[in-house]
Amino acid sequence: MKVIDFVLNVLWLIFCGIWMALGYVLAGIICCVLVITIPFGIASFRIAGYVLWPFGRTAVERRDAGAASCVGNVIWLVFAGWWLALGHLITSIPLFLSIIGIPFGWANLKMIPISLTPLGREIVPTDQRFAGW
Repeated sequence: MKVIDFVLNVLWLIFCGIWMALGYVLAGIICCVLVITIPFGIASFRIAGYVLWPFGRTAVERRDAGAASCVGNVIWLVFAGWWLALGHLITSIPLFLSIIGIPFGWANLKMIPISLTPLGREIVPTDQRFAGW
């Protein structure tokens, strides 16, 4: 891991990472209560790890994701995705108000798409994002 990624991840963790990750963990716990929504819970826990420590990693679409992922994303969007995306949006506002927080505000906004449609994506190291192409 690069030193700059480590420093950015520590700053991210302090400013907003832990709170957003807790939101995803809460969504994952709620989803795991019902048996039928366990795949949503697993996706939420996976994204919580990404939101907790994002620099040096990225989210890419899986080529083998099919119609089930699309339907699952619609269900996720209705029940959990919109409030997690809203959390990213609200968290980015105070970050934009400070000089040091501007890059973290942009990073928060870049996480909105994965918070809306997490199924059919995987988290990979940044240097491997084009390996499957």
